[in-house]
This record gives sequence, C-alpha cells and structure tokens, in this order.
Amino acid sequence: MADINKTIDRSMAISRNVAGTLSRRVKDAYSTYGESVRQAQSDYVQSGFPGANPQQWWTDWFQYFVDAGQRSTLFWDTIRERGNQWLAHEEAGKPPLLHYRYEVVADARTYEQPCNYALVRIVPPSGVKVDERKRPFIIIDPRAGHGPGIGGFKEDSEVGVALAAGHPVYFVIFFPEPEPGQTLADVTDAEAEFVRVVAERHQESPKPSLIGNCQGGWAVMMLAAARPDMTGPLVINGAPMSYWAGNDGDNPMRYSGGLLGGAWVSLLASDLGAGKFDGAHLVSNFETLNPANAVWDKYYHLYDDVDDEAPRFLEFERWWGGFYLLNEEEIRWIVNNLFVGNKLSQGEARLGPGRYFDLKSIKQPIIVFASMGDNITPPQQAFNWIADVYSSTEEIKANGQTIVGLLHEDVGHLGIFVSGKVAKKEHAQIFEVLKYIQTLPPGLYGMEIHEIQHADGEVTYDVTLHERSLEALKKLQKYDRVDEKPFEAVAALSELTERAYELLVRPAVRDAVPEWLARMLRELHPLRAQRWMLSDRNPFLAGVPAAAAMARAWRQPRAEGNAGRRAERLGSTVVSASLDLYRDLRDAASEAAFFQIYGNMMSLQMADQRAAIRRQTRFDPRAVPAVRQVLDDLDRGGLPEAIVRAGLLVAKAGGGKRRLAQMESVRLLLEPTGVLEDVSEDDFRRVLHDEAIIVEFEPLEAKRTLPRLVASAADRRKLHGLLDALADD
Repeated sequence: MADINKTIDRSMAISRNVAGTLSRRVKDAYSTYGESVRQAQSDYVQSGFPGANPQQWWTDWFQYFVDAGQRSTLFWDTIRERGNQWLAHEEAGKPPLLHYRYEVVADARTYEQPCNYALVRIVPPSGVKVDERKRPFIIIDPRAGHGPGIGGFKEDSEVGVALAAGHPVYFVIFFPEPEPGQTLADVTDAEAEFVRVVAERHQESPKPSLIGNCQGGWAVMMLAAARPDMTGPLVINGAPMSYWAGNDGDNPMRYSGGLLGGAWVSLLASDLGAGKFDGAHLVSNFETLNPANAVWDKYYHLYDDVDDEAPRFLEFERWWGGFYLLNEEEIRWIVNNLFVGNKLSQGEARLGPGRYFDLKSIKQPIIVFASMGDNITPPQQAFNWIADVYSSTEEIKANGQTIVGLLHEDVGHLGIFVSGKVAKKEHAQIFEVLKYIQTLPPGLYGMEIHEIQHADGEVTYDVTLHERSLEALKKLQKYDRVDEKPFEAVAALSELTERAYELLVRPAVRDAVPEWLARMLRELHPLRAQRWMLSDRNPFLAGVPAAAAMARAWRQPRAEGNAGRRAERLGSTVVSASLDLYRDLRDAASEAAFFQIYGNMMSLQMADQRAAIRRQTRFDPRAVPAVRQVLDDLDRGGLPEAIVRAGLLVAKAGGGKRRLAQMESVRLLLEPTGVLEDVSEDDFRRVLHDEAIIVEFEPLEAKRTLPRLVASAADRRKLHGLLDALADD
C-alpha cells in the first residue's frame, strides 16, 4: 500500500510540475506577443504621422498603391518562376545543386549491393590551385528530405573553404530514387568504398578527412566506427547524435515521436508510398517548427523587397523544393534506432547480425560544430553523445580520443551550412584546426575564435583550444538529463504500436495503394502542389509575365519613409507575431501532453530505480589493459617520444590552452630537426596517445624517466636545442 501511495504522490507531483510549466510558458508566450506588437506600434508612432500635411498624406498613399500593385505583380511572377524552376529541376532528374563543377568518380548503383549514392570530385574553379599531396576532404550531405549540395551551395561554403586552402575535395551525392531493396548497411558499405577510392587516388597524402552535415554527421560517425582505420579526422556539423536531448521550451521536435505514438507513422507513410518514404514529409516537419517563416515571413520579405530579394529567394527555393525518397527499410531503421530509439550513442544500433556501432572504436580526432540558435539539432543533441559514450574525461584520454567542440551563439540550423559568414569564420578556422588536430593529445577541448580588426580594415582570427571536462557539458542541460527518462517509455510504446500496425492495418493499406496511386499522392503533397499549380502549367497565370514586364518597365518604388510602407510593415509584424504566438502555445501544449503521458509512464515503471540507474561506477583509467601497458613501458622510447613528452609537460604546465599560432611555430621549429620526418601520421598519433597517458596519469615519473629516452649525447643536444629555440620563440 505504501508503494501505491508513493506512486500516486509521484504522479500528482509530475502533474503539478507539468501544469506549472505550461502556465508559465503560456504567460511567457502572451507576454512575448504583446511586447512584439507594442514595439512595432511604438516604431510606427515614432516614425511620425503624415496626417498633419494632407497633401503629403495623399501623395504617400497614391505612391504606395502604385508601388503595391507593381510589387504584387512582380511577387506573383517570382512565385510563377519558382514553379517553373521546380518543374525544370524535376525534369532534369534533380541533379545536385552544387555551386562548383564536378566529375563522377564512383557510382554505387553499379556495386554488388547497389544504392543510390555516388562519389564526385569537385573541379577547382579557375585561379584555384589544388595540391594533390594535401589531405583530401570528403563531404557527406544529409539525406533528410532534400537533395545533396548544401555543403557546396555557395562559393563561400565548406567546399569553397577547402579548395581555397589547396585541398582536393570530394562530395558524396545521392539520387532521388533509392535502389530496390537498398538498406543503410548498403549505404555505409558504399561510403566506406568511396573513402578507399579517395585514399587510393591520393597515396602520398594523409588519410581522407570526412565532413558530415546534419544527418550526414551520424553517417560519418557510423562509418568511422565500422572502419576505424580508414579515415582521417572527422567533422560533424549540426549533427543529431543524442536524439532525446534538449531543453523544455526550446526543442519541440524531440516530442514528435511520442505524440504520434511511435514509429508506426513512418510505416504508414511508406505504405502510402508503395514502399517508399517521401522526403517531403520531413521538410514539412521542418516548416512546422517555424510557421511564421514558412507561411508569412519569407513571402513578405520577398514582397517587401521584390526588386532585390527575388534572385536569392529563387536560389534557395531551388534546393528547398527538391524532395528525395527513402526506402521503407531506411526510414524504419532511422526512426527506430535514432529518432525514437536513440540507440547509436548507447552502442545498441546495428545494421545487421553482429554489426553494432561502438563509437569508442573511433580513434581519429573529431570536431563537433553546433549552434545555440539551432532548434532542429540543438547543442544538447550534438554534444551529449560524448557523455553517453564516455563516463569521464579520463576515459576519453585513456581511449586515445581527441574531441574539439565549437559552439555558435545564434545561427540557425541551415545557417551552419549555407551562411557565407559562417563559412568565412567558423568553417575556415575548423579547416585550420584540422592541420594541427593530429598533434593534439587525447582529451576534450573547447574551440574559441577571436576576431581581430586591423587598422587597414582587414579581419583575421585567433583560435584558442581550451581543455574542458566532460562535466562542463552539463551546462547545456537544464535538468541533468532527467527529462530524457520519459523517452524510454516512448521507445517501449513504439514497439507495441509498430507491431499492432503491422498486424492489423498494414495488409489493408498495402493492398489499397498501388504504385500509380502512390505517385499521385506524392504529386499532390502540399509542398509539391503549391509549386506546379503556380507555374506555367496553370493557364490562369498566362498573363502574369506580360504584366510583370510592364511593372518593371514602369517601376515606381515608394520611398523608405512612405506612410503606406510603414503601415504595411506594422501589419506584417502583427501577423508574424500572431503566428509566433500560435507556435508557442502549440509547443507548450504539446510538451505538457508529452510529459503528462510519458512522465507518468516512467513514474510507474522506473522511478524507484532511477537512483540506481543514474549511479555509475567510477572509471579507473589504469584498469584499461592498453593504459597499463603504456605505464609499464614509460621509460622506453627514443628521441621522438622524448620530444612529444617534453612538449606535453610544457603544455600541461601552461594550463591546457593551445593557440593555433603557437602550434604553427612549434611545427616550424621541428621541421629543421627532421626528427619526425619519417614518422607516419598513424605512428605519431600512437606516440602522442601513449605519451599523453604517461603525462596525464604519471607526471612525476614522466619527468624522472625522460633522460632515459635520450641516452645518446647527440639526442640530448637535439632536445636541448629544440627547447632553447622554443624558449626564445
């Protein structure tokens, strides 16, 4: 009876907390709405009323209506052009939207286990020289509804930054239709083959570095875990790795799986597509996150400044409107193992018998780039996998792993990949760090970029890497991840609803949806229909081009301070704020429903075990056999080991800060000695790992035994000379 009372009390406490949070969020939503409207009204009033001058008032409004009519015509002509552009892209087979020319190197559609992926080599533009001996880069874009190209969509992009640095650049593209029977195992194997092909083409270069954008990030991590000896350093940008993570009020997408009852919805969507999942559904989910932008803002920005905004609008819509398909097996694996199951970071995801992914097996350095302004992949989802995989910073070091984290303050999800400013600053500095990341000892680092304004107006950047502890990641989380517990109930319920759907509903749906009906349903998807319906296929738009030409010929834009323009913008702000209010209320209600349902489920099943579940055995790095072996042999080695150990001891005394400029200076000092000239990248990483363990766990013994590594007088002179040069630098 005591247990029942305890459960009831716990359930009531959960309900009170949920109700209190909902009340607070509703109040905050109305407060934000009111503040936005008041600010817009204040700006309108402060800009002045032309009513005191009737002639000016009539002039303003006459000019406004002429301008509004012309803008309306140009607006609808731009929308018509978007539809024509979409149709042309569809008829062309939806090729990758890369800013750069490319040549196909390998096509996985011809492999023994075919899949709709291919490897292309980016052709350097005129004036850009590439050094074939430099490390090649392979960029993998997300297959999350859209087509490939976001990593090279503009000149200032990941591709552009890598080319400017003189590196060979490869891009993994994919085609609109998956191959029959294609699975994610086939995709992973194909990407591994692509890495092998690139490495074979650049045998004199270091191993290829992999860059994964968004869902391409977990693809990169899976590949590196499956084939840890194939790749060089990894960069994962805005990549969701820990899907249950997030904060209340900030990350509403993580509740979708639970509110829809689990993974059965993806099976229904696949059955309605005759075995294929339409990527337009994923794009719709992205748009519902911010209805104000999807329904109003992006169109109003076009209407407000149609003369200059139209080219940018059409350029982005060309990529945003390219919808790709996945096989049922692919989307089912993604939803069950990632979106709902969250199995990748827990080591439970597998692509087949015995094909589990242990992220600890990745030995190459990893750079993680995320943004606080990203509501699709919040920083918690980008970084929390580290705490899932490793119990402490000591375990990261003992495992020989180097992880560098970079956090942007406010850029949105797409801005991580397409923003020119981000490319010039963050991505450019990431590529700079990659030059030296193999020389970083194992550990967790935070990357900080400081902008330096010079007198001549030139801007340069100074990068500093600070050693961090795993505990620092907790600052990103409000409730010490306790709010992730209800997602375990979602995963359990999802298994039940999925089986019920397969048993009771799936046979009827499959029989009712032939291939021709599935194609028709895809064509009628709202995101597609709004494009082909507003194109030259629509006879009612036949007169729009002529009207637009006349509007351009007689264009009379209104003045910046025009009374009608100011009133229009006031109205637009109110509409946008109203849609934001709807979004905030919707998200608050969804979040409350989620925790009310699944929080109580976990309360009934797991609450009494929570303390035991969260209690972890403290990790002892010296208990790892590889660490014991290194510590047993800490007095063995030669001059390379002595140089690395001395450098690590100096760095440890310096507080764990490493500036990129200083690392470049050290490299220049080492080059004349030729000590590390014949040491391969993998051998150097091994030496660095071993010496880092010695300095971290036995610093006194590391100093005491250092003379044994430089037994000869010649070696001692070289080490002393190097240290003297370092002191003088």
